[in-house]
Amino acid sequence: MTTLFQRTATDWADLGGLDTAREIAQQPALWRALAADLAARRDDLSAFLGACLANPAQRVILTGAGSSAYVGEIVADQINASWPCQVRAVSTTSLLTHPALYLEAGAPTLLVSFARSGNSPESLAAVELLRDFVPGARFLNITCNADGALARHSAQDAHTFNLLMPAASCDRGFAMTSSFSCMLLAALHAFAPQEPTSGSAAERLPALDDLADLADQALDRWAAPVAALAAPGLARVVYLGSGPLEALAREAALKVLELTAGSVMAMSNTALGFRHGPKAAVNRHTLVVLFRSTDPLARRYEQDLLDELRRDQVASACLTVGNGGDFALATPAWPDAWLAPLWLLMAQQFALHQSAVLQLRPDNPFTGGIVNRVVQGVTIYPHTV
Repeated sequence: MTTLFQRTATDWADLGGLDTAREIAQQPALWRALAADLAARRDDLSAFLGACLANPAQRVILTGAGSSAYVGEIVADQINASWPCQVRAVSTTSLLTHPALYLEAGAPTLLVSFARSGNSPESLAAVELLRDFVPGARFLNITCNADGALARHSAQDAHTFNLLMPAASCDRGFAMTSSFSCMLLAALHAFAPQEPTSGSAAERLPALDDLADLADQALDRWAAPVAALAAPGLARVVYLGSGPLEALAREAALKVLELTAGSVMAMSNTALGFRHGPKAAVNRHTLVVLFRSTDPLARRYEQDLLDELRRDQVASACLTVGNGGDFALATPAWPDAWLAPLWLLMAQQFALHQSAVLQLRPDNPFTGGIVNRVVQGVTIYPHTV
């Protein structure tokens, strides 16, 4: 009988969490499928992008809402450091309310939209906003749903490139899991320079197949300890991360909030920022989880905070995820953005178990429809160009 994260598939079905459990577990296989898909489309994507990334005047806006916005935040600095163009992450929820702060009519602009379903009203409205605000704007849609409005409405548009994720990444469960990691890795791969900047092994980027092999190890090794960590139930969880891992901490905290329907309060911050007030949230019912950076300077700051929290002896536990951490894998010193999907595997499992401990239904924790898988109730207002 199939076992997923210390429970049988039948148990997860009875708990209303089989889709989510499967979608967390399927990620290594999807990353391998994604590698093949990206290889098949690389020439087409390169032709679409042309030389725009080498243009210092080119603007690249990475956008989405909720988890999809966090994808852009994780990868933005890594991509920006690789090219002369100007790359920034701006959520659709900010673009729509304050377009004049982010858009300039005369600047060549590429809007990169991350979307699981491609049916969120903000995603569709952001594209129309760019069409109105920035003549000649171009669009790269990284989406999991070939039948979503985002992909369908632009299928014949020469100014748009639809980069579709493997079909199974369009999660059936409420929370984004495999959709998140596939879109993140697709963006990093799509915008990675064709050649490494130097010959050092540390600067060579990982292949998706290599990451998938590591993900298999993580899912196997971490299943039992993560289940044990979640078993007692917790009132509060704090995720911390530096640099690109700050947005990973946001995504990890959101997974807890979503899958526990807000019953477990979760927050995120940076290692240095946590002392500036948010540390007040720590009590004896709080789990603190730090995503460890591969950057030596960042790790020194992170270690100082860990030592401090452990001396305080206030939190229920202070754990680390990453190289040399409590939940660890032996990886080269690859950039944090590339390793983020591996570390997220721990947080996704933890949120799933917390939901089960609370006797919720992880595939749909909000049975009353207060929060929905595809956002509802959004009115899009006209903007002035």
